[in-house]
Amino acid sequence: MKVNKNVLMITQLSVLVALEIVLSRFFSISLWNQKLGFSFVALAMAGMLYGPVGGAIVGGLSDFIGAILFPIGTYFPGFTLTNAIVGVIFGLFLNGKLIEKRKNKTLSLILYTDISVILNLTLCTLLLNTMWISILYKTPFKELMATRLVQCCIMIPVEIIVLPILYHLSKKIKRAFRINKKNNKTTSL
Repeated sequence: MKVNKNVLMITQLSVLVALEIVLSRFFSISLWNQKLGFSFVALAMAGMLYGPVGGAIVGGLSDFIGAILFPIGTYFPGFTLTNAIVGVIFGLFLNGKLIEKRKNKTLSLILYTDISVILNLTLCTLLLNTMWISILYKTPFKELMATRLVQCCIMIPVEIIVLPILYHLSKKIKRAFRINKKNNKTTSL
């Protein structure tokens, strides 16, 4: 069966947007200043399959659409930006290009997983999202950051365990939909 490459990409990214919304809005533990859950799975998969652009698209769209359809609090565009950045970071480090170039792919996967998790949880979750919460609710940044450290400490091992599993799954997905560049069609196996 032949499927247009662009149709496949749009379909897969749309499914990942929907998955991120469901995981973020319905299957996360949310407090006013902390959120624990697996919404990173959809962003990571988008980055692994379609690189930083795919990760950014899923991150930005899912936060915006989720905030409009299922608001948890006041919509704030900073969170949408942060979610897009998370997708970019996953796409930069885990889309396979860096990992597949290395001789020791297992060690590279571990290294790039750790880098992406640390960047996302420190830069995006701990710094940016804390700043957005501080601005939105007019709370002191340093005190708020201290409470949000708990969220990062819980999520670091979770993401470090889950992301390599997702990476191997993304490789299987890519193999299942081999792109025939000659006629710009995707062959489904």
